[in-house]
Amino acid sequence: MPFTVLSQQIDLENSKTHFSKENLLKISGGLSANSVFYTGNEAYSRDPFTYYLTGSLNLNIMNLINTPFAFNFTNSGSNYTYPTMPNRFSLHPGYKWITGHFGDVSMNFSPYTLNGHLFTGVGIDIGASTFPLKVSAMYGRMQRAVEYGTGNPNAPVAYKRMGYGTKIRFEKPKYQIGTSIFMAKDDIKSLKWHPDSLLVFPQENLAVSLNGNIQLIDNMNLNAEYGMSFLNRDISKSEIQNSKFHAIRVLLGYIFMNNTIGIGYERIDPGYKTLGAYYFNNDLENITLNYARPFLKNKGSIALSGGLEHDDLEKTKESQTRRFIASANIGYAYSDELNFNLSYSSFQTYMNIKSQFDYINELTPYDNLDTLDYTQISKNISLSINYTFKKNETNIQNLNLNLSFQEAADKQGNIVPEGGSSLFSNASIAYGIQYLPQQINSNISFNISSTRMTGQNMLIIGPTFNIASPFFNKKLNTAFIASYNTNFVEGNNQSSVWNIRFNTGYVLLKKHRLNLNIAYRDNYAKLNHNKLATNGLTITTGYNYHF
Repeated sequence: MPFTVLSQQIDLENSKTHFSKENLLKISGGLSANSVFYTGNEAYSRDPFTYYLTGSLNLNIMNLINTPFAFNFTNSGSNYTYPTMPNRFSLHPGYKWITGHFGDVSMNFSPYTLNGHLFTGVGIDIGASTFPLKVSAMYGRMQRAVEYGTGNPNAPVAYKRMGYGTKIRFEKPKYQIGTSIFMAKDDIKSLKWHPDSLLVFPQENLAVSLNGNIQLIDNMNLNAEYGMSFLNRDISKSEIQNSKFHAIRVLLGYIFMNNTIGIGYERIDPGYKTLGAYYFNNDLENITLNYARPFLKNKGSIALSGGLEHDDLEKTKESQTRRFIASANIGYAYSDELNFNLSYSSFQTYMNIKSQFDYINELTPYDNLDTLDYTQISKNISLSINYTFKKNETNIQNLNLNLSFQEAADKQGNIVPEGGSSLFSNASIAYGIQYLPQQINSNISFNISSTRMTGQNMLIIGPTFNIASPFFNKKLNTAFIASYNTNFVEGNNQSSVWNIRFNTGYVLLKKHRLNLNIAYRDNYAKLNHNKLATNGLTITTGYNYHF
């Protein structure tokens, strides 16, 4: 299935200074061809042969016009059908402080109005660095009409949607203020059959935002944004069904004596939606606090953060969720040879499920206080130590130790039920040596992972070895990696896995590169007292050319 991208850029500002024979035409680009062969008896399904062909070509005429062209062709996913080919074309001419956009482009006005949504149409950015006023505007098709029955699950039924908007911002050294407006409307006549049974209705949206940033005092800044969205979820009906939503975000930051403090607040109404964004989180209110500073003459650093968030702002959901997040990170470089990093985080979610059955049958207001209170707790702590114990002109040797621990528990009321907690721990130690004259890197490590979950104890252990080396003045690069892992459940060996990889690449005449990757996997497992052995071999070859 081919995928083609076309774009063009014209720089009119410098058009009078680049007319010369040497700059008349410049051609650059590249071509890449890769193939993947697979054979084996592993459980999951894979195509035995897949190929990929990609390329790019750019023509630069007199340093004025760029015409980049790119394509991607593969037989992967060839069984899918699409109502239209995914072609893209864009043109971005510029003159001094004016830039235009034509074709398939995306623009960002605000998280609450237009936020990266691709459209087919026109746009413009106007703004000089010496002038405080900046203006942007756009108009185009936000989505094409897709009729029912295309046979493609990746292209759901949709009305044709047109949109337009503008963003205006005034910037001064100590303050900035701006506003953005975005409107979008579906064309009711763009579909022959109105698929009401699929709950697909033509919509109309007006989204507005006001934002600003001000320096209150030295090293203290206040940033705030307010958004409002009017959404009609079905314009085919005679009565207007507009819903109004609000969103607000405030950030305050202050730096003093190497201390950095930040506090933020955000509230988004339930159902807040803008047709200028693909996805939007709503029905939430949160407050966050951050602190960071260096210490011990900048050898160490500490960063702390915490936050509270909850949903069900209008008290209409059957359950309410509250979240608390706290984290700390400490780093310290004792010397050039020894440094460590310690981090901790805690995530807690509290949910109160409102059961109508219990509300109806309770005898007093004090019944069932805890039976439906649900709390999920997760704690993480990790430590990393790196020590370079030998460093000279011939080689560098280092030792790395990583430890991590995670605890998760599900509480109902104040009780953790049996099987409701899990413990995860991991330890790894690695020794590495680098031979500087030969540029050979090798590393050997050993890993242990322990898990206690649902009343079972599991242990995974195994080593990993890798070595990489260049040859022929770095024209040929090779790497070999081998790992072995075995899994124990309650002390019984349940499975073991071998992974072996070999990678090599050769550069020919500076512009050509040949690649070969070989990966072999062998797996042995016990399933219901039956032994199961699987394996798979994957060979990837590639050719790249750049000019």
